[in-house]
Amino acid sequence: MDTLLVIEDDLGIQKQLKWSLADYHVIFAANRQDAISALRRHEPHVVTLDLGLPPDPTNASEGLQTLQEIMALSPSTKVIVITGNDDKENALKAIALGAHDFYQKPIDSDILNVIVERAFILTKLEKENIQLRQSSMDNHGFIGNCPKIQHVCRMVERIAATEISTLILGESGTGKEVLARAIHNQSPRRDAPFIAINCASIPEHLLESELFGFEKGAFTGAHKTTIGKIEFANGGTLFLDEIGDMPYTLQAKILRFLQEKVIERVGGRTEIPVDVKIVCATHQNLQQMMADKSFREDLFFRVSEITIENPPLRERGSDIILLAKYFLHIANQQTQRNINGFTEDALQALCHHQWPGNIRELQNKIKSAAIMADGKMISELDLALMPVDSASKETLALNLRQVREAAEKQAIKQALAICNNTISQASNLLGITRPTLYALLEKYSMMNEYKAQNESNAE
Repeated sequence: MDTLLVIEDDLGIQKQLKWSLADYHVIFAANRQDAISALRRHEPHVVTLDLGLPPDPTNASEGLQTLQEIMALSPSTKVIVITGNDDKENALKAIALGAHDFYQKPIDSDILNVIVERAFILTKLEKENIQLRQSSMDNHGFIGNCPKIQHVCRMVERIAATEISTLILGESGTGKEVLARAIHNQSPRRDAPFIAINCASIPEHLLESELFGFEKGAFTGAHKTTIGKIEFANGGTLFLDEIGDMPYTLQAKILRFLQEKVIERVGGRTEIPVDVKIVCATHQNLQQMMADKSFREDLFFRVSEITIENPPLRERGSDIILLAKYFLHIANQQTQRNINGFTEDALQALCHHQWPGNIRELQNKIKSAAIMADGKMISELDLALMPVDSASKETLALNLRQVREAAEKQAIKQALAICNNTISQASNLLGITRPTLYALLEKYSMMNEYKAQNESNAE
Protein backbone atom coordinates (compact mmCIF):
# COMPACT_ATOMS: atom_id res chain seq x y z
CA MET A 1 0.00 0.00 0.00
CA ASP A 2 1.16 3.54 -0.73
CA THR A 3 2.13 5.48 2.39
CA LEU A 4 0.22 8.70 3.05
CA LEU A 5 1.21 11.15 5.80
CA VAL A 6 -1.74 13.06 7.28
CA ILE A 7 -0.76 16.11 9.38
CA GLU A 8 -3.87 16.94 11.40
CA ASP A 9 -4.34 17.75 15.11
CA ASP A 10 -8.12 17.22 15.27
CA LEU A 11 -8.81 13.64 16.45
CA GLY A 12 -12.28 13.64 14.91
CA ILE A 13 -10.95 14.56 11.47
CA GLN A 14 -8.15 11.98 11.91
CA LYS A 15 -10.75 9.23 12.38
CA GLN A 16 -12.74 10.47 9.37
CA LEU A 17 -9.63 10.46 7.16
CA LYS A 18 -8.48 7.05 8.37
CA TRP A 19 -11.81 5.59 7.30
CA SER A 20 -12.11 7.47 3.99
CA LEU A 21 -8.47 6.87 2.96
CA ALA A 22 -8.50 3.17 3.71
CA ASP A 23 -6.77 2.32 0.42
CA TYR A 24 -3.53 3.81 1.76
CA HIS A 25 -1.18 3.13 4.65
CA VAL A 26 -1.98 6.29 6.64
CA ILE A 27 0.51 7.78 9.10
CA PHE A 28 -0.80 10.55 11.40
CA ALA A 29 1.08 13.50 12.89
CA ALA A 30 -0.49 16.20 15.06
CA ASN A 31 2.28 18.83 15.07
CA ARG A 32 5.31 20.03 13.12
CA GLN A 33 7.88 18.03 15.09
CA ASP A 34 5.98 14.74 14.70
CA ALA A 35 5.33 15.50 11.04
CA ILE A 36 9.02 16.01 10.22
CA SER A 37 9.95 12.87 12.16
CA ALA A 38 7.34 10.85 10.23
CA LEU A 39 8.57 12.35 6.96
CA ARG A 40 12.14 11.25 7.68
CA ARG A 41 11.11 7.78 8.83
CA HIS A 42 8.46 6.79 6.29
CA GLU A 43 9.42 8.98 3.28
CA PRO A 44 5.81 9.32 2.04
CA HIS A 45 5.31 10.48 -1.53
CA VAL A 46 2.07 12.32 -0.66
CA VAL A 47 1.18 14.41 2.42
CA THR A 48 -2.04 16.13 3.48
CA LEU A 49 -1.37 19.17 5.68
CA ASP A 50 -3.84 21.13 7.80
CA LEU A 51 -2.41 24.64 8.07
CA GLY A 52 -3.99 25.22 11.50
CA LEU A 53 -1.51 23.35 13.72
CA PRO A 54 -0.60 23.86 17.39
CA PRO A 55 0.69 25.97 19.00
CA ASP A 56 -1.07 28.38 16.59
CA PRO A 57 -4.20 26.47 15.48
CA THR A 58 -6.19 29.59 14.63
CA ASN A 59 -3.63 30.87 12.12
CA ALA A 60 -1.57 29.31 9.35
CA SER A 61 1.93 30.25 10.52
CA GLU A 62 2.81 26.84 11.96
CA GLY A 63 1.35 24.99 8.97
CA LEU A 64 3.25 27.13 6.47
CA GLN A 65 6.47 26.62 8.44
CA THR A 66 5.86 22.86 8.35
CA LEU A 67 5.34 23.04 4.58
CA GLN A 68 8.63 24.91 4.13
CA GLU A 69 10.53 22.27 6.09
CA ILE A 70 8.93 19.45 4.09
CA MET A 71 9.85 21.10 0.79
CA ALA A 72 13.42 21.68 1.98
CA LEU A 73 13.85 18.04 3.04
CA SER A 74 11.93 16.39 0.19
CA PRO A 75 11.16 18.71 -2.76
CA SER A 76 9.48 15.95 -4.79
CA THR A 77 6.86 15.21 -2.09
CA LYS A 78 3.32 16.14 -3.13
CA VAL A 79 1.77 18.19 -0.31
CA ILE A 80 -2.00 18.73 -0.38
CA VAL A 81 -2.82 21.67 1.88
CA ILE A 82 -6.18 21.66 3.71
CA THR A 83 -7.43 25.13 4.58
CA GLY A 84 -10.48 26.82 6.04
CA ASN A 85 -13.43 27.61 3.79
CA ASP A 86 -12.51 31.31 3.48
CA ASP A 87 -8.73 31.02 3.69
CA LYS A 88 -7.84 31.47 0.03
CA GLU A 89 -4.89 33.80 0.76
CA ASN A 90 -2.99 31.19 2.79
CA ALA A 91 -3.82 28.51 0.23
CA LEU A 92 -2.14 30.61 -2.46
CA LYS A 93 0.85 31.20 -0.17
CA ALA A 94 1.15 27.43 0.25
CA ILE A 95 1.12 26.88 -3.51
CA ALA A 96 3.85 29.50 -3.90
CA LEU A 97 5.94 27.65 -1.31
CA GLY A 98 5.69 24.43 -3.31
CA ALA A 99 2.44 22.73 -2.27
CA HIS A 100 1.06 20.40 -4.94
CA ASP A 101 -2.62 21.29 -4.39
CA PHE A 102 -5.03 22.64 -1.79
CA TYR A 103 -8.48 21.60 -0.58
CA GLN A 104 -10.92 23.71 1.43
CA LYS A 105 -12.96 22.39 4.36
CA PRO A 106 -15.46 20.89 5.02
CA ILE A 107 -13.86 17.64 3.88
CA ASP A 108 -15.66 15.58 1.24
CA SER A 109 -14.10 12.11 1.34
CA ASP A 110 -14.74 11.34 -2.34
CA ILE A 111 -13.16 14.58 -3.59
CA LEU A 112 -10.16 14.26 -1.28
CA ASN A 113 -9.63 10.66 -2.45
CA VAL A 114 -9.49 11.83 -6.06
CA ILE A 115 -6.94 14.55 -5.23
CA VAL A 116 -4.76 12.10 -3.27
CA GLU A 117 -4.97 9.45 -6.01
CA ARG A 118 -3.89 11.97 -8.67
CA ALA A 119 -0.94 13.00 -6.50
CA PHE A 120 0.21 9.38 -6.18
CA ILE A 121 -0.16 8.81 -9.93
CA LEU A 122 1.95 11.89 -10.59
CA THR A 123 4.71 10.75 -8.23
CA LYS A 124 4.83 7.34 -9.92
CA LEU A 125 5.04 8.89 -13.39
CA GLU A 126 7.82 11.22 -12.24
CA LYS A 127 9.72 8.26 -10.77
CA GLU A 128 9.39 6.32 -14.03
CA ASN A 129 10.56 9.37 -15.98
CA ILE A 130 13.62 9.73 -13.76
CA GLN A 131 14.47 6.06 -14.22
CA LEU A 132 14.09 6.36 -17.98
CA ARG A 133 16.20 9.50 -17.99
CA GLN A 134 18.96 7.92 -15.93
CA SER A 135 18.94 4.80 -18.09
CA SER A 136 19.05 6.85 -21.28
CA MET A 137 21.76 9.14 -19.98
CA ASP A 138 23.89 6.20 -18.79
CA ASN A 139 23.72 4.34 -22.08
CA HIS A 140 23.59 7.05 -24.71
CA GLY A 141 24.30 10.46 -23.22
CA PHE A 142 20.91 11.83 -24.30
CA ILE A 143 17.35 11.77 -23.00
CA GLY A 144 14.25 10.45 -24.75
CA ASN A 145 11.61 7.76 -24.81
CA CYS A 146 9.58 8.49 -27.96
CA PRO A 147 9.66 5.85 -30.74
CA LYS A 148 11.88 7.97 -33.01
CA ILE A 149 14.50 8.45 -30.31
CA GLN A 150 14.37 4.78 -29.33
CA HIS A 151 15.07 3.96 -32.99
CA VAL A 152 18.02 6.35 -32.92
CA CYS A 153 19.28 4.63 -29.74
CA ARG A 154 19.27 1.25 -31.44
CA MET A 155 21.11 2.69 -34.44
CA VAL A 156 23.77 4.24 -32.17
CA GLU A 157 24.35 0.91 -30.42
CA ARG A 158 24.85 -0.92 -33.71
CA ILE A 159 26.95 1.77 -35.39
CA ALA A 160 29.26 2.19 -32.38
CA ALA A 161 30.70 -1.31 -32.71
CA THR A 162 31.66 -0.77 -36.38
CA GLU A 163 34.04 1.47 -38.33
CA ILE A 164 31.34 2.66 -40.71
CA SER A 165 31.21 6.37 -41.61
CA THR A 166 28.08 8.00 -40.20
CA LEU A 167 26.14 11.08 -41.30
CA ILE A 168 23.77 12.66 -38.76
CA LEU A 169 21.03 14.83 -40.23
CA GLY A 170 18.86 17.19 -38.22
CA GLU A 171 17.86 20.77 -37.57
CA SER A 172 20.10 23.11 -35.61
CA GLY A 173 19.84 22.51 -31.88
CA THR A 174 18.64 18.88 -32.03
CA GLY A 175 21.78 17.50 -30.38
CA LYS A 176 23.76 16.10 -33.30
CA GLU A 177 27.07 16.38 -31.44
CA VAL A 178 25.54 14.56 -28.47
CA LEU A 179 24.71 11.69 -30.81
CA ALA A 180 28.23 11.72 -32.22
CA ARG A 181 29.70 11.54 -28.70
CA ALA A 182 27.33 8.68 -27.86
CA ILE A 183 28.65 6.73 -30.85
CA HIS A 184 32.23 7.39 -29.73
CA ASN A 185 31.59 6.57 -26.06
CA GLN A 186 30.11 3.18 -26.93
CA SER A 187 32.77 2.29 -29.49
CA PRO A 188 36.06 0.40 -28.97
CA ARG A 189 37.73 3.82 -29.43
CA ARG A 190 36.09 5.29 -26.31
CA ASP A 191 39.45 5.74 -24.51
CA ALA A 192 40.96 7.60 -27.48
CA PRO A 193 40.32 11.28 -28.39
CA PHE A 194 36.98 12.61 -29.62
CA ILE A 195 37.80 15.66 -31.76
CA ALA A 196 34.97 17.90 -32.96
CA ILE A 197 35.32 20.71 -35.47
CA ASN A 198 32.55 22.97 -36.74
CA CYS A 199 33.12 23.57 -40.45
CA ALA A 200 30.77 26.59 -40.42
CA SER A 201 32.49 28.46 -37.58
CA ILE A 202 36.01 28.68 -39.06
CA PRO A 203 36.85 31.06 -41.94
CA GLU A 204 37.44 29.31 -45.24
CA HIS A 205 41.12 30.32 -45.51
CA LEU A 206 41.85 28.88 -42.04
CA LEU A 207 39.82 25.67 -42.17
CA GLU A 208 42.35 23.68 -44.19
CA SER A 209 45.23 24.38 -41.81
CA GLU A 210 42.92 23.77 -38.82
CA LEU A 211 42.04 20.32 -40.16
CA PHE A 212 45.36 19.19 -41.66
CA GLY A 213 47.89 21.25 -39.72
CA PHE A 214 50.79 23.10 -41.33
CA GLU A 215 54.55 23.04 -41.61
CA LYS A 216 56.81 25.81 -40.39
CA GLY A 217 57.05 28.52 -43.02
CA ALA A 218 54.03 27.28 -45.02
CA PHE A 219 52.54 30.81 -44.96
CA THR A 220 53.04 34.15 -43.26
CA GLY A 221 52.77 33.65 -39.50
CA ALA A 222 53.53 29.90 -39.60
CA HIS A 223 56.42 30.14 -37.14
CA LYS A 224 56.33 26.46 -36.15
CA THR A 225 54.96 23.13 -37.34
CA THR A 226 51.43 22.66 -36.00
CA ILE A 227 49.40 19.43 -35.83
CA GLY A 228 45.85 19.64 -37.20
CA LYS A 229 42.59 18.33 -35.75
CA ILE A 230 42.69 15.18 -37.88
CA GLU A 231 46.07 14.14 -36.47
CA PHE A 232 44.88 14.92 -32.94
CA ALA A 233 42.01 12.47 -33.50
CA ASN A 234 44.37 9.61 -34.47
CA GLY A 235 43.07 6.40 -32.90
CA GLY A 236 39.78 8.04 -31.93
CA THR A 237 36.80 9.72 -33.56
CA LEU A 238 36.72 12.81 -35.78
CA PHE A 239 33.41 14.67 -35.78
CA LEU A 240 32.92 17.06 -38.71
CA ASP A 241 29.96 19.20 -37.68
CA GLU A 242 28.08 21.17 -40.34
CA ILE A 243 29.98 19.45 -43.14
CA GLY A 244 27.49 20.97 -45.56
CA ASP A 245 29.21 24.33 -44.97
CA MET A 246 32.65 23.01 -45.93
CA PRO A 247 34.13 25.00 -48.86
CA TYR A 248 33.82 23.16 -52.17
CA THR A 249 37.56 23.53 -52.86
CA LEU A 250 38.40 21.71 -49.61
CA GLN A 251 35.99 18.83 -50.15
CA ALA A 252 38.33 17.06 -52.60
CA LYS A 253 41.15 16.99 -50.05
CA ILE A 254 38.80 15.65 -47.35
CA LEU A 255 37.59 12.97 -49.78
CA ARG A 256 41.18 11.83 -50.42
CA PHE A 257 41.84 11.62 -46.69
CA LEU A 258 38.67 9.55 -46.13
CA GLN A 259 39.61 7.15 -48.92
CA GLU A 260 43.35 6.80 -48.30
CA LYS A 261 43.50 7.47 -44.52
CA VAL A 262 46.53 9.71 -45.08
CA ILE A 263 46.97 13.48 -44.88
CA GLU A 264 49.54 16.08 -45.89
CA ARG A 265 50.01 19.16 -43.75
CA VAL A 266 49.73 22.53 -45.48
CA GLY A 267 53.14 23.26 -46.96
CA GLY A 268 54.29 19.66 -46.43
CA ARG A 269 55.18 16.84 -48.81
CA THR A 270 55.08 13.86 -46.45
CA GLU A 271 52.02 11.59 -46.28
CA ILE A 272 50.98 10.96 -42.68
CA PRO A 273 48.79 7.89 -41.97
CA VAL A 274 45.84 8.60 -39.67
CA ASP A 275 43.41 6.06 -38.23
CA VAL A 276 40.11 7.70 -37.24
CA LYS A 277 36.42 6.88 -37.12
CA ILE A 278 34.42 9.48 -39.08
CA VAL A 279 31.12 10.96 -37.93
CA CYS A 280 29.66 13.95 -39.80
CA ALA A 281 26.59 16.10 -39.26
CA THR A 282 24.67 18.84 -41.03
CA HIS A 283 21.37 20.71 -41.01
CA GLN A 284 21.71 21.38 -44.74
CA ASN A 285 19.85 19.55 -47.52
CA LEU A 286 22.83 17.76 -49.08
CA GLN A 287 20.70 16.26 -51.86
CA GLN A 288 19.78 19.75 -53.06
CA MET A 289 23.37 20.94 -52.62
CA MET A 290 24.60 18.10 -54.83
CA ALA A 291 22.06 19.11 -57.47
CA ASP A 292 23.35 22.70 -57.21
CA LYS A 293 26.97 21.47 -57.48
CA SER A 294 27.88 23.00 -54.10
CA PHE A 295 28.56 19.63 -52.44
CA ARG A 296 30.49 16.79 -54.03
CA GLU A 297 28.45 13.69 -54.75
CA ASP A 298 31.41 11.35 -54.19
CA LEU A 299 32.05 12.93 -50.77
CA PHE A 300 28.39 12.55 -49.82
CA PHE A 301 28.42 8.80 -50.51
CA ARG A 302 31.73 8.46 -48.65
CA VAL A 303 30.54 10.11 -45.43
CA SER A 304 27.00 8.67 -45.49
CA GLU A 305 27.63 4.93 -45.42
CA ILE A 306 24.85 5.04 -42.84
CA THR A 307 22.59 7.99 -42.03
CA ILE A 308 20.83 8.88 -38.78
CA GLU A 309 17.82 11.20 -38.91
CA ASN A 310 17.76 13.11 -35.62
CA PRO A 311 14.12 14.25 -35.10
CA PRO A 312 13.25 17.85 -34.19
CA LEU A 313 11.93 18.46 -30.69
CA ARG A 314 8.38 19.23 -31.89
CA GLU A 315 8.10 15.61 -33.15
CA ARG A 316 9.21 14.01 -29.88
CA GLY A 317 5.95 14.23 -27.91
CA SER A 318 6.33 13.73 -24.15
CA ASP A 319 10.12 13.84 -24.44
CA ILE A 320 9.69 17.61 -24.16
CA ILE A 321 8.54 17.21 -20.56
CA LEU A 322 11.37 14.77 -19.76
CA LEU A 323 13.93 17.18 -21.15
CA ALA A 324 12.34 20.19 -19.42
CA LYS A 325 12.53 18.47 -16.02
CA TYR A 326 16.12 17.46 -16.63
CA PHE A 327 17.11 21.01 -17.65
CA LEU A 328 15.26 22.38 -14.60
CA HIS A 329 17.36 20.09 -12.39
CA ILE A 330 20.52 21.46 -14.04
CA ALA A 331 19.25 25.06 -13.81
CA ASN A 332 18.55 24.66 -10.07
CA GLN A 333 22.17 23.63 -9.56
CA GLN A 334 23.58 26.42 -11.71
CA THR A 335 21.41 29.24 -10.32
CA GLN A 336 21.16 28.06 -6.70
CA ARG A 337 17.35 28.01 -7.00
CA ASN A 338 14.99 25.36 -5.67
CA ILE A 339 12.19 25.32 -8.25
CA ASN A 340 9.97 22.26 -7.77
CA GLY A 341 8.43 21.89 -11.22
CA PHE A 342 5.95 23.31 -13.72
CA THR A 343 2.34 24.43 -13.49
CA GLU A 344 -0.19 22.70 -15.77
CA ASP A 345 -0.35 25.80 -17.99
CA ALA A 346 3.43 25.70 -18.34
CA LEU A 347 3.40 22.02 -19.29
CA GLN A 348 0.78 22.66 -21.96
CA ALA A 349 2.76 25.62 -23.28
CA LEU A 350 5.90 23.45 -23.49
CA CYS A 351 4.04 20.72 -25.39
CA HIS A 352 2.40 23.06 -27.90
CA HIS A 353 5.33 25.34 -28.69
CA GLN A 354 6.93 24.58 -32.08
CA TRP A 355 10.54 24.87 -30.78
CA PRO A 356 12.29 26.24 -33.88
CA GLY A 357 15.55 26.21 -31.89
CA ASN A 358 14.90 22.66 -30.67
CA ILE A 359 16.68 21.36 -27.55
CA ARG A 360 19.04 24.33 -27.37
CA GLU A 361 16.05 26.69 -27.25
CA LEU A 362 14.31 24.56 -24.61
CA GLN A 363 17.39 24.53 -22.38
CA ASN A 364 17.74 28.32 -22.60
CA LYS A 365 14.03 28.88 -21.87
CA ILE A 366 14.09 26.62 -18.81
CA LYS A 367 17.21 28.29 -17.41
CA SER A 368 15.79 31.80 -17.82
CA ALA A 369 12.42 30.70 -16.38
CA ALA A 370 14.14 29.20 -13.33
CA ILE A 371 15.83 32.56 -12.73
CA MET A 372 12.68 34.64 -13.27
CA ALA A 373 10.13 32.46 -11.42
CA ASP A 374 8.68 34.16 -8.32
CA GLY A 375 7.31 31.00 -6.72
CA LYS A 376 8.34 27.37 -6.46
CA MET A 377 6.69 26.41 -9.76
CA ILE A 378 7.51 27.65 -13.26
CA SER A 379 4.42 29.16 -14.89
CA GLU A 380 3.55 29.74 -18.55
CA LEU A 381 4.37 33.43 -18.02
CA ASP A 382 7.86 32.56 -16.72
CA LEU A 383 8.61 30.57 -19.89
CA ALA A 384 7.90 33.62 -22.09
CA LEU A 385 6.89 31.45 -25.06
CA MET A 386 4.84 32.63 -27.99
CA PRO A 387 1.12 32.45 -27.02
CA VAL A 388 -0.84 29.41 -28.18
CA ASP A 389 -4.43 29.68 -29.36
CA SER A 390 -6.46 28.23 -26.50
CA ALA A 391 -8.84 26.59 -28.95
CA SER A 392 -5.98 24.53 -30.35
CA LYS A 393 -4.74 23.27 -26.98
CA GLU A 394 -5.35 19.69 -26.07
CA THR A 395 -6.12 18.92 -22.46
CA LEU A 396 -3.49 16.78 -20.81
CA ALA A 397 -4.85 13.45 -19.61
CA LEU A 398 -5.37 13.46 -15.85
CA ASN A 399 -5.09 9.73 -15.27
CA LEU A 400 -3.83 6.52 -16.80
CA ARG A 401 -7.34 5.36 -17.71
CA GLN A 402 -7.71 8.18 -20.23
CA VAL A 403 -4.27 7.49 -21.67
CA ARG A 404 -5.01 3.77 -21.97
CA GLU A 405 -8.39 4.31 -23.63
CA ALA A 406 -6.94 6.75 -26.18
CA ALA A 407 -4.13 4.31 -26.99
CA GLU A 408 -6.53 1.37 -27.35
CA LYS A 409 -8.83 3.30 -29.68
CA GLN A 410 -5.92 4.36 -31.85
CA ALA A 411 -4.52 0.80 -31.99
CA ILE A 412 -7.93 -0.64 -32.96
CA LYS A 413 -8.36 1.92 -35.76
CA GLN A 414 -4.90 1.20 -37.09
CA ALA A 415 -5.32 -2.59 -36.96
CA LEU A 416 -8.68 -2.47 -38.77
CA ALA A 417 -7.21 -0.19 -41.44
CA ILE A 418 -4.27 -2.55 -42.00
CA CYS A 419 -6.55 -5.59 -42.16
CA ASN A 420 -9.16 -3.95 -44.40
CA ASN A 421 -11.75 -4.11 -41.58
CA THR A 422 -11.46 -7.90 -41.19
CA ILE A 423 -12.21 -8.64 -37.54
CA SER A 424 -10.39 -11.99 -37.36
CA GLN A 425 -7.17 -10.59 -38.86
CA ALA A 426 -7.33 -7.41 -36.76
CA SER A 427 -7.83 -9.38 -33.54
CA ASN A 428 -4.81 -11.56 -34.38
CA LEU A 429 -2.75 -8.47 -35.10
CA LEU A 430 -3.77 -6.94 -31.76
CA GLY A 431 -3.15 -10.21 -29.89
CA ILE A 432 -6.74 -10.52 -28.59
CA THR A 433 -9.76 -12.71 -29.34
CA ARG A 434 -12.57 -11.75 -31.70
CA PRO A 435 -15.13 -11.40 -28.86
CA THR A 436 -12.72 -9.09 -27.03
CA LEU A 437 -12.33 -6.90 -30.12
CA TYR A 438 -16.13 -6.74 -30.56
CA ALA A 439 -16.44 -5.78 -26.88
CA LEU A 440 -13.88 -3.00 -27.31
CA LEU A 441 -15.72 -1.69 -30.37
CA GLU A 442 -18.88 -1.49 -28.28
CA LYS A 443 -17.05 0.01 -25.30
CA TYR A 444 -15.61 2.87 -27.33
CA SER A 445 -18.78 3.37 -29.45
CA MET A 446 -16.87 2.40 -32.60
CA MET A 447 -19.27 -0.27 -33.86
CA ASN A 448 -21.25 2.10 -36.08
CA GLU A 449 -18.03 3.42 -37.57
CA TYR A 450 -16.88 -0.16 -38.23
CA LYS A 451 -20.18 -1.08 -39.91
CA ALA A 452 -20.18 2.07 -42.03
CA GLN A 453 -16.66 1.31 -43.22
CA ASN A 454 -17.71 -2.26 -44.10
CA GLU A 455 -20.60 -0.94 -46.18
CA SER A 456 -18.28 1.50 -47.93
CA ASN A 457 -15.84 -1.32 -48.74
CA ALA A 458 -18.68 -3.48 -50.09
CA GLU A 459 -19.73 -0.72 -52.49
